[in-house]
Amino acid sequence: MKTIGNGNQQLHIQERKMPVSSYDAAFEPLLDSSEAAALLKIHPKTLQKLARNGEIAAIQIGKLWRFRVSALNEWLEKIAS
Repeated sequence: MKTIGNGNQQLHIQERKMPVSSYDAAFEPLLDSSEAAALLKIHPKTLQKLARNGEIAAIQIGKLWRFRVSALNEWLEKIAS
């Protein structure tokens, strides 16, 4: 158990760690437009346009775009060949 805070306000957190191999197989974290664009060294709006046009795989949640690192990598390999 982990305790954070000071004085009268303390929060006790019980941490559960999932084995890395199970975590990786179950879920690939998503990046927002800014994070993904920073990896590609392009503007976030350019990345969103590519996603909107179906040139790069992405997930749109409302107005927000999310990207998997594996999808970014696949796109890079595609345009490099």
